[in-house]
Amino acid sequence: MTSDSSNPASRPGPCAIVVSRYNDSITSVMLDGAARAYLAAGGEDGSLAILEAPGAYELVSIASAAAGSGLYDSVVCLGCVIKGETDHDVHISGAVANGLVEISIKTGVPVAFGVLTTNTIEQARARAGGDVGNKGAEAMVAVLGAAGAIGALVEAKNNNTPGIRYAPGFEVPDKAGVAGKGV
Repeated sequence: MTSDSSNPASRPGPCAIVVSRYNDSITSVMLDGAARAYLAAGGEDGSLAILEAPGAYELVSIASAAAGSGLYDSVVCLGCVIKGETDHDVHISGAVANGLVEISIKTGVPVAFGVLTTNTIEQARARAGGDVGNKGAEAMVAVLGAAGAIGALVEAKNNNTPGIRYAPGFEVPDKAGVAGKGV
């Protein structure tokens, strides 16, 4: 699988987006970015599921159900946890991060952690379509690349061709230098 959307075989497979409605003014912008990134990569609108969660903590159970359903090649989880007066944010963020990675490992379905964990609402806005970009779109690009790599491994196994190289060809951020193509 590559990002060449002119080839139907290279289009992204079905994807579920699980979005927290807590801090909706932030997560709705991230949802829009993720959906746009899926369509820009050649995904079909009818292959994109959007599942709402009340809050970030509930992302885990809904993502687990989506990944375990056999309906989706990938799952993107979007949420926004903003630091408050207590350590509650740390517990929520850690539980969600650990839960989502466990789902990926157990199901083999890539699950993207598109959950903002910020100190302020201004930081959240900057990462949800502001001057730092749209982390929802970045999560979608990441999960599509992971799903493509897994698909390439399955294809290589089916064809008994272990010597492969998979590069999704999506533009990815490079915080250490200039943005470039993923390798």
